[in-house]
Amino acid sequence: MPNKLIIVESPAKANTIKKFLGGNYKVMASMGHIRDLPKSKLGVDIEHDFEPEYINIRGKGDLIKSLKKEAKNASKVYLATDPDREGEAIAWHLSHILEIPQDAVCRVTFNEITKETVQKSIKEPRKIDMNLTDAQQARRVLDRIVGYKISPILWKKVKRGLSAGRVQSVAVKLIVDREEEIEKFIPQEYWNIYAILIEPNSNKKFEAKFYGKDGKKLEINNEEEVNNILKQIETGKYVVDDVKKGEKKRTPAPPFTTSTMQQEASRKIGFTLKKTMSVAQGLYEGVKVTERGTVGLITYMRTDSTRISEEARHAAKNYIEETYGKSYYENRYYKTKQNSQDAHEAIRPTYIDLTPEKIKNDLTPDQYKLYRLIYNRFIASQMSAAVYDTVSANINVNSYNFKASGQTLKFKGFMTLYVETLDNEKEETDESIPELVVGQEVIKEKLEPKQSFTEPPPRYTEASLVKALEEKGIGRPSTYSPTITTILERHYIQKEQKQLVPTELGKVVNTILTENFTDIINVEFTAKIEEDFDEIAEGKEPWKEVIREFYGPFEKEVEKVDKELEHVKIEDEVTDIPCDKCGRMMVIKYGRYGKFLACPGYPECKNAKPLIENIDVPCPVCGAKVQVRKTKRGKKYYICENNPKSCNYISWNKPKVGEAWSPEIEKETNKAKRATRKTKKSKKAKNSKNAKK
Repeated sequence: MPNKLIIVESPAKANTIKKFLGGNYKVMASMGHIRDLPKSKLGVDIEHDFEPEYINIRGKGDLIKSLKKEAKNASKVYLATDPDREGEAIAWHLSHILEIPQDAVCRVTFNEITKETVQKSIKEPRKIDMNLTDAQQARRVLDRIVGYKISPILWKKVKRGLSAGRVQSVAVKLIVDREEEIEKFIPQEYWNIYAILIEPNSNKKFEAKFYGKDGKKLEINNEEEVNNILKQIETGKYVVDDVKKGEKKRTPAPPFTTSTMQQEASRKIGFTLKKTMSVAQGLYEGVKVTERGTVGLITYMRTDSTRISEEARHAAKNYIEETYGKSYYENRYYKTKQNSQDAHEAIRPTYIDLTPEKIKNDLTPDQYKLYRLIYNRFIASQMSAAVYDTVSANINVNSYNFKASGQTLKFKGFMTLYVETLDNEKEETDESIPELVVGQEVIKEKLEPKQSFTEPPPRYTEASLVKALEEKGIGRPSTYSPTITTILERHYIQKEQKQLVPTELGKVVNTILTENFTDIINVEFTAKIEEDFDEIAEGKEPWKEVIREFYGPFEKEVEKVDKELEHVKIEDEVTDIPCDKCGRMMVIKYGRYGKFLACPGYPECKNAKPLIENIDVPCPVCGAKVQVRKTKRGKKYYICENNPKSCNYISWNKPKVGEAWSPEIEKETNKAKRATRKTKKSKKAKNSKNAKK
């Protein structure tokens, strides 16, 4: 009969651990948190020094009963919840429910779920770390106070059911601010001039870009300036003035942190943050591998450290030297960023011999994609730099200067296996130019002026928002995914393709919060609070002291805003659409899914209907209005207001004035679009394959 009890968070983790221990251990799952603050009220006793009023989570009664029974019969209870602040707090709550003394040596953590680590950790239990627990309590209590005190103001001014969160509100603010930047952006014209030149000895063509005059850089802002320069250089000789040859190295990226894993999974394999964390959790907790049994394939996936163990470093060295050769290995150490918690290693594979291809049949397609990403990134992080031969040349014509440059990959190094993708970064490719000699003349084939316009900053994607939050010190590894998931579910933002766009509801909520809670809903304050939580985790600051310092000014601000907004009413926008039932002019309201039309006579008249958005281009078939609608998945399409009565116009593509349309044209347009996407995808895959050769 088992006489020792181990409690973990999930059944998957429990099943994996069972296989590594003898028959005298029983492993049970708490199914996440077992106690929390009540949903029906604030649950924080302000009058008694912010004491949290924890209750057992509804629906977990039978589980608690079962855990108590097994704990009572066990000779020893180990609390083996996840190795982070959240996991430490769950262990503390479990110790309270199971009446385990606070100073009991019962806490066990696994950075990786392998037989060696599990067996070693069980032999080295410790006390529950109250500093880590208190850091989580501080976050929970402070966020509860902010949410429960500010949300009622939104209910009064906008609509019931809305809520405000400390980190979520700042994330929404970043997205709204970016949208405003885009809307206010005024494009600036600029020009480039490209010279297509021929080296006479080899007869090879190459491109040079206009630089300036007499060695000084010159900006070209309009066509008049372009024409003036073209006149000056049309008949001159193009002479090579300077040639520089060199070498450039590109070093690999560090192994994954939570943030970089989420970003790369979004860019490379199209995973949402939520999906990435879910798949990673499964890889960490255990997968059944042929001839190996159930094993955890990666280390703990919530970390902001790039540190790796010496054992992992040694295993990577052996694998690289055996697979690629000694010249491909380089012992690398990566600096962990300031403010990183560094309690865990970077995310890496637990068994180097279990390559992605070797265990592909044991993994789901999603698991394989993410495991391959993590595995290759880790191995590449311990490989040699890629080396390029570079050449640059200055070419003069009538005192005007052009520059040509090229690079050739000489040694692939880590790029044999993995290349990091960065937002808006141009992919590095081989671009060679012919052998040039100082003083030689090259032949001009043609000059190509090109007009361009400056572009607004791009909208955030999930990946770039995580990067921004991390850079600004907002949130921590465990908070990125739930933060973005929450604001999407509340319909404060929505996804258009991969871009995050604020909804009208999100804009209204953001305006109220940022105009009235300037000290709370801002980047600096939110980052400072995160630093306070870190201080608590390190035992440098009592958690209630942080709450006390926060609450005084916050309470005054809430009272002030509530009073100031008491007589302020956000007027609904009145339309020229009469109510079908009572004739009043309908108003625009904000609902869960955006704008809708409602009768202002509510509650006497409860009439409401969707708000139809029209575009300013007439139907290309019958000339009537074209409406914008969305599928259940949120994808936009365009349809004639007379469809299906007297017109068949419906299209995924926004119509253009004077453009013909028919079902056949629509079919061909969509076919061409698919072909273009396929070509781009194929080209990207080919470049990636070439980089790995």
